[in-house]
Amino acid sequence: MTRLTIASWNINSVRLRIDLVSRFLQEYQPDVLCLQEIKTLNAQFPSGALRKLGYDFIAVNGQKGYHGVAVASRLPFREEAVRGFCGKGDSRHQSVLLPGEIELHNFYVPAGGDVPDRDANEKFAHKLDFLQEMAEWCGDWKQGGARRILLGDLNVAPLEHDVWSHKQMLGVVSHTPIEVDHLNHVLAAHDWVDVARRFIPPEEKLYTWWSYRAADWRASNRGRRLDHIWASPALAGAVKRFTVVEEARGWPKPSDHAPILAELEI
Repeated sequence: MTRLTIASWNINSVRLRIDLVSRFLQEYQPDVLCLQEIKTLNAQFPSGALRKLGYDFIAVNGQKGYHGVAVASRLPFREEAVRGFCGKGDSRHQSVLLPGEIELHNFYVPAGGDVPDRDANEKFAHKLDFLQEMAEWCGDWKQGGARRILLGDLNVAPLEHDVWSHKQMLGVVSHTPIEVDHLNHVLAAHDWVDVARRFIPPEEKLYTWWSYRAADWRASNRGRRLDHIWASPALAGAVKRFTVVEEARGWPKPSDHAPILAELEI
């Protein structure tokens, strides 16, 4: 058996926080790191800093000042691909094929703005359309024994204890019933397994994001679980551990997201 550790992190500007990325890679040493919201063009992605740490295989789908995703790996991968959604031209998806024929999909789902109303808020409409297109795409994939991982900042906290207050968050973008319904359609489309909740019971609080607005984010602990790792049925049994690296939220000038990690035995 071979151990494979995959990490996901919305870094909120990779060039601004490349020192934090380097620290994370040195301390936790994942085999693969998927980043979201890199906010840079491909040519300006700080590949050199990652290669110095042994992450020689890098795929970037960047965008100037906004969005963008990337995969950095110590293991060789092939068949890089990107997919556009909703005809927007945004850089929100990157896939690679890892050793063991593991198809890895890195996503950054639109946040959706502040008003949870499709008619009043174009950003919210875009988010729902994006999730619907994701569900349709996943539903088109052959089921069988395919080994797939879907991960990233999916910008929805679906369960009651994925937010600090279920009642107070029901009308807040990221936890509204319609968003949860759309995300659940994506989950069901490929029979995905929610890796985090396979190891941490749904009745336990679990967060990956804490707002910058809190004077003391740790004390208030008003978090949300916006970042996810899902496994296809054929791969779910190989996942042996899931971790939220909460301490990284407390590093100097941090992202408002914490990295998440899944360890597999292949």
